[in-house]
Amino acid sequence: MKARILGFEWDASSSHARGSALAPTVVKRLLSSEASSSFSIDLIDMRDAIESYLIPPLPEDGAAARRIITMSVADCIKDGFAPLSIGGDHSVTYPILKAVAAKYGPVDVLHVDAHPDLHEEFEGDRFSHACPFARALEDGLVGRLVQVGIRCWDPHQKAQAERYGATVLRPDQADEIPAVIFSAPLYVSIDLDGLDPAFAPGVSHPEPGGLSTLDVLAMIRRIKGPLIGADVVELNPERDVQMTTARVVVRLVKELAAAIAR
Repeated sequence: MKARILGFEWDASSSHARGSALAPTVVKRLLSSEASSSFSIDLIDMRDAIESYLIPPLPEDGAAARRIITMSVADCIKDGFAPLSIGGDHSVTYPILKAVAAKYGPVDVLHVDAHPDLHEEFEGDRFSHACPFARALEDGLVGRLVQVGIRCWDPHQKAQAERYGATVLRPDQADEIPAVIFSAPLYVSIDLDGLDPAFAPGVSHPEPGGLSTLDVLAMIRRIKGPLIGADVVELNPERDVQMTTARVVVRLVKELAAAIAR
């Protein structure tokens, strides 16, 4: 199956800092740059793995933007492609999963992040980028949730993880990801602050002590079952040094697209 890349220029649900809405255009430009190889590490040609790169316009109203995100992903799936989305802040994952689950039912999710994003609400916003997995679990969109790289959370989110049966792993526990997650149909959500700032400085909420780029690529390589969709979120080009993080995103996109094609 080919992937359709969907760029969601939304960061109005981000706390403390904006800028991630700029990411889809930056990644699109880099992905098509002649300076970058058009092949994955295993030499899967991106021309055979990626169908198109679309950036649908989003209104300023949050509810309307979420509806468009869900419809864009639903159209992608209906057209026979796997959604590979670039955010934007992490709030976009909830409306994405609504469309994915409408097709596949509750999906297994591998979530890379410094934060579990399980707040019931954050700063009065139930649809904040700190809440997408609380909403997805609450709506029954997720079957098994495995979160890796977590190192910035609180007792409330720990209780939420226990309530929903989520597996929460620190960066140093990446080798403890349950093998079963890689064999069933899988959705992958990568928040770039799950990586250590040494590898991904261009994020709004950097947290030291994270995963390496190689750690995340190794997770992608472990996927044996169908990869039915993925997103990469929270790139903030305004904070990116020499486009270091944007180039990490391009590599992740290529390897996710290759995994979908496999």
